[in-house]
Amino acid sequence: MRLPRLALLLFCLAYVLPGFVGRDPWKTVDALAFGTMQEMGLGLAPWLSPQTLAQHGGFDSLLPFWLGAASMQALPFMDAALAARLPFIALLALALGAMWYAVYHLARSPQAQPVAFAFGGEANPQAYARALADAALLALIACLGLAQLSHEATPALAQLAFTALTLYGLSAAPTDRRPWRPTLAVAAGLLGLALSGAPSIALLFGLGALVVDRLDPAPVAGRTVWRLQVLALTVGAMAVAWSLDLWHWRLDLAEWGQAASQKSSGGLARLFIWFMWPAWPLALWTLWRWRRQLGSRHIALPLWFAAVVSVATLLGTASDRGLLLALPPLAALAAFALPTLGRSVASLIDWFTLIFFTLCGTAIWVVWIALHTGVPRQPAVNVKRLLPGFEPDFSLIAFLVALAATLAWAWLVKWRTGRHRSPIWKSLVLPAGGATLCWLLLMSLWLPLFNYGRGYAPAVDKVLAVVNRQACVATLGLSTAQSAALRYHGQLILRPHYLVAAPTCPFLVADRAFQNKLKGQPQWTAVGGVRRPTDKSDDMLIYRRTPTHPAEVIASE
Repeated sequence: MRLPRLALLLFCLAYVLPGFVGRDPWKTVDALAFGTMQEMGLGLAPWLSPQTLAQHGGFDSLLPFWLGAASMQALPFMDAALAARLPFIALLALALGAMWYAVYHLARSPQAQPVAFAFGGEANPQAYARALADAALLALIACLGLAQLSHEATPALAQLAFTALTLYGLSAAPTDRRPWRPTLAVAAGLLGLALSGAPSIALLFGLGALVVDRLDPAPVAGRTVWRLQVLALTVGAMAVAWSLDLWHWRLDLAEWGQAASQKSSGGLARLFIWFMWPAWPLALWTLWRWRRQLGSRHIALPLWFAAVVSVATLLGTASDRGLLLALPPLAALAAFALPTLGRSVASLIDWFTLIFFTLCGTAIWVVWIALHTGVPRQPAVNVKRLLPGFEPDFSLIAFLVALAATLAWAWLVKWRTGRHRSPIWKSLVLPAGGATLCWLLLMSLWLPLFNYGRGYAPAVDKVLAVVNRQACVATLGLSTAQSAALRYHGQLILRPHYLVAAPTCPFLVADRAFQNKLKGQPQWTAVGGVRRPTDKSDDMLIYRRTPTHPAEVIASE
């Protein structure tokens, strides 16, 4: 039994849109990436070297910033943050769609098909493949680590989408009747990974796919031609990355060893456990039950993808964002566990999921009610302590969306506990539905809390109490995320400040660490300080220009 297409599309829509719409850029990576796109969209930064106020943002990627900046230029009438996120909404949708088709084609391979019964009655191969593809998509949405990082306009989301696209292309080659589609998918996936800051991952994906294709026992016509195509596409993607100087993975064992030694084994274990839940236990069960077919394409290909990303995560610095790329292959492996899953294990998953997400959803509602009514008292007190100065604002639209999501969850639980046919994907409906419910509640009822606590709007409002909107402001020592927030929320004209030659701006906003250096600058008079309500270390000082000796050295930009 397949999941109805309309239900699946609405399910994906309910997961994709919340978190992209109505949200401020959050600290730190999200705001930093948005600021870089905004600078490029305004023509203030070169497109081959993304930066903010002449500061490199720390991203070794180009394509995600091109997409965001081009969208902002094409839609000048739209809010800048939303315009920049539109391509990333499409990228997340691409990741989900490519995930479905990848598992669909993997399940069509001969080794993945169910055993044929002596007197018939086994599952139809196409229906079986569609049911497993539905399960894989639900498994991906259910992963706890996917929610936040997949809703940020950062290179990590682009890498996720191109990883899923590459997995689809490599999976579909033997079974797709139109061979140009897998070829195009692999070309776009590998090139996209290379331009999104992951050329080494793209290289390993391409070379590993050749080995997997060599080990796959299934007979496939034109296999030699396909291998040559994959090799050529891999080399081509690497050449593009090399020509654009994106090859920042260079083999430095000392640096890799230092990065790995700085990580706590316990912290990494906890990250792996919660980030990839519930896909990883199902993936392990798949490897055990299919242990005699580890060389088959439907197991070996996603296993190779997951292994590459896991090793890269252990050796890299951004653990959670690197591990994001392991979710599509793990979800693919998890789907192949379901045909062999016992009824008792499926019931355990259902009950655990039902209790966990019902409690989480209830807690979100209780805190929201406490903020608006004062009852119960303690949750409201806790929020006031964590977010000093926050004032709740009732939104009818957010309330109705959250109410609809809660009612849908109740209906889903009733359906799952009722008597009906037992489709393969039934064990992943509640995990995926619960993850979608909680994410939607957080991005509707709690969105003002997150914007206040993780955004920069409250701090910028304090700056605007002293500095006029759209005024020229010199900056000194600010992070790229802070600079992006001042430009986006305050519409300020920012200019980098140099202690010897300062631009002719009437105001200066500086990091508190530069306070002593500015004491010797008579042209600047301190007029106030700003601190983000939830971060004591995020301090900005405001200075006003005062008349000085005519011989003062002043330079423009």
